[in-house]
Amino acid sequence: MLKETMRWYGPDDPVSLADIRQCGCAGVMTSLHHIAYGEAWSRDEIAARKALLEEQGLEWLAVESMPVSEDIKTRSGDYQRHIDNYRKTICNLGAEGIPTVIYNFMPVLDWVRTDLAHRLEDGSECLRFDPVHFAAFEIHLLGREGAEADYSPEQLERARVFFEGLDPAERDAFERGIIDVFPGVSLGLSLADVRAMLATYEGIDAKVLREHLRLFLAEVIPACEEAGVRLAIHPDDPPFPVLGLPRIVSCEDDVAAICAMVDSPANGLCFCTGSLSVRADNDLPGMIERWGHRIHAFHLRSTRREPDGSFHEADHLGGSVDMFAVVRAALQEIQKRRQENRDDHAMAFRPDHGHTMLDDLGKSRPQNPGYSCIGRLRGLAEIRGLQLGISRMLGDLDQ
Repeated sequence: MLKETMRWYGPDDPVSLADIRQCGCAGVMTSLHHIAYGEAWSRDEIAARKALLEEQGLEWLAVESMPVSEDIKTRSGDYQRHIDNYRKTICNLGAEGIPTVIYNFMPVLDWVRTDLAHRLEDGSECLRFDPVHFAAFEIHLLGREGAEADYSPEQLERARVFFEGLDPAERDAFERGIIDVFPGVSLGLSLADVRAMLATYEGIDAKVLREHLRLFLAEVIPACEEAGVRLAIHPDDPPFPVLGLPRIVSCEDDVAAICAMVDSPANGLCFCTGSLSVRADNDLPGMIERWGHRIHAFHLRSTRREPDGSFHEADHLGGSVDMFAVVRAALQEIQKRRQENRDDHAMAFRPDHGHTMLDDLGKSRPQNPGYSCIGRLRGLAEIRGLQLGISRMLGDLDQ
């Protein structure tokens, strides 16, 4: 079956390795968040983190994530040194037996939400994106030139009303919740920083950004092949343009284009059902059937799409994702790999995000949005049961 993991944000994560072990996980997806973007990870640093995990009986099953710097994405500034450092890090990871590296190529901001604690009917909290609220951020806080053209008159008016209803403290919290949610690290960005980063993308459309990704992969994938490391790109989250910037990992055509850029088994995908499910035209089980041979890791979660373009994180077995069909397709891919004697048949997944619920509600210690323990444990348990049932149906428990 798929190996069970959780994401771990390092020694400062309020969810400890002992917690993750008690959840029944075989390992974790984690990163060296204390190392600045663009700098190389030494073999000693990697070995120390790996030893820490193994002391708790856990494997380091995937690096998540290994950031690609803005210089690399824009092919400006110090980009060549950053690419060289990326290659060095891959070499060091391979030497320590770390098999998979997850990364993304999203400009400026990683995943974007407008509410980090949206209250659901049952009292639990989840992440949510509302285009009206994002319009309020773009127009009334960031002041992005031309942003009004991306919204309807009704959305613009609702955005104005929403923003004017926020007091100063609420405005500050709203701003930080959008620009300061980089995984595992607080970059302390200001609105001026975001404006400056946006300026570096002037003249970079989807075609140019794809070419920058191709050039990056052309330099990095040979290092992956030599080191025995598989590179897995994470889909855009959300899978549509934000901040006037292009998105190039949002649908099946994008996946096909990226796999063709450097046609190597080392150039693959982290299949995130949550990100891809925001677009109704993405056939998730079909994508796994057609591109499973290039999938190196799974993030399993579901979103609930709303008619106005909003979406929120749903229960793992609810929302817009047919999780049964997704997990069945993943397990069938594992069967196929075993029949082909592939040495990478044992893929890992993690229950991505999770509702804040039960004792995690109201905890005084800050939690990483979407990564409280109990909500992810619920998702893990649900998917664990789903895997067991499907495995019996397929007649293969020893996957």
